[in-house]
Amino acid sequence: MRWEQKLQHATLSDIGLRRQNNEDSSATHICHDEGEFDHRGHLFVVADGMGGHAVGELASQMAVEAVPHTWFKVPGHDPREALRVSITAANKLINERGSQNRDFLRMGTTCTALALTPRGAVIGHVGDSRCYRIRRDRIDQLTFDHSLQWEMQRQNRRLANEAAMLEHRNIITRSLGPEPSVDVDMEGPFLVLPGDIFVLCSDGLSGEVKDEEIGALAGELSPAQACRMLVHLANLRGGADNCTVTVVRVGDLPANVAPPQLPTPDDGDAGLDWTWLGLGWAAACLCLMGFLLIAFSRPWVGAGFIGCALAAFGWIFAVMLRQRRSRQIPESDLSRTNYWRPYRTAISQPMQQMLENLLAVEAELSRAAREEGWPVNWSQHTAALQAAAEARTERRFARGVRDAARAIDLLMTPMYAFRRESKNVSTR
Repeated sequence: MRWEQKLQHATLSDIGLRRQNNEDSSATHICHDEGEFDHRGHLFVVADGMGGHAVGELASQMAVEAVPHTWFKVPGHDPREALRVSITAANKLINERGSQNRDFLRMGTTCTALALTPRGAVIGHVGDSRCYRIRRDRIDQLTFDHSLQWEMQRQNRRLANEAAMLEHRNIITRSLGPEPSVDVDMEGPFLVLPGDIFVLCSDGLSGEVKDEEIGALAGELSPAQACRMLVHLANLRGGADNCTVTVVRVGDLPANVAPPQLPTPDDGDAGLDWTWLGLGWAAACLCLMGFLLIAFSRPWVGAGFIGCALAAFGWIFAVMLRQRRSRQIPESDLSRTNYWRPYRTAISQPMQQMLENLLAVEAELSRAAREEGWPVNWSQHTAALQAAAEARTERRFARGVRDAARAIDLLMTPMYAFRRESKNVSTR
């Protein structure tokens, strides 16, 4: 990634519909000049606290403060090591704070940090908060969930039934704070292409909204509108947990800079091309000719042909071995971009289907708003809904999704205010 590429980004954190306090926290640090970017890069962090009462809230807040603070202070230019040290330092601070107060004992938080650097995208990760990358119509999950469900799936173990699987989905196997030390998963650096979109979120979102829906909405809407629509969907499906989401869209390269090429990952099993096959056949023919000459009483000439064939085979093998070794990336060389498969991947939901789903959601919301008397700006809502209907008729589905999302937002915003007021009245 280059300094000249502009970033569009937005973050939204919501308490949900059933929680008393928000234990999620987030942080965004955009570099102010090119020198700062070359040294370190842009940083985005999402943390989901746990521990009950205000303990989880404190742990997540400490994480999103400690990680950026250490990130910019660590010497050296290696972003992977700087991010690992930053998350490890946050774990130490949270653990020490928990050890000093019995009420805070074993408090913890997840932590997922994304750094966009000149060397590519680097991710440091502990817990089950996720980082996705959306590229064209595909959404890839770049982090592994440190949950009991995912750990058992990795070990090819199955739970007795689906109910048990759902019950164990939210059991975290790794977090910041409970232990003095923590194993931090490091991913990347990943090649960053113009138009790439990164999504960081807590499980309050990923547990309610499907990957293909996240890919469709974050891929089409502006970062701010995508954050709002994703949080709305999570709340409409129960809102059982706090929900935090950060959306980052990478801008275009300068006009005079060619975009980086996206190579095909090398799995080490690629076959030989026609040049190598031709050389191999030529050497085999020389070997066969030598045996024929030996058979027809020309042993010295035949031995010469066989020697040439063996030398050719040895040369081909040596060249292939050298090329294979040159393709291997040593772990110590962190300046190179690595390529591997994501942990999960999905195709973003088609815009036509997404539009139909949003219009169905809007119809249910509109009926509830009129029945319960939400303070909706009905003129703006009607205009947005009509625009969405016209876009559907014209088969401009992407524009229709944007208009439908705006109509839903005009309903959901007063709904939150209406429910908060009703709750305050009931507790008086």
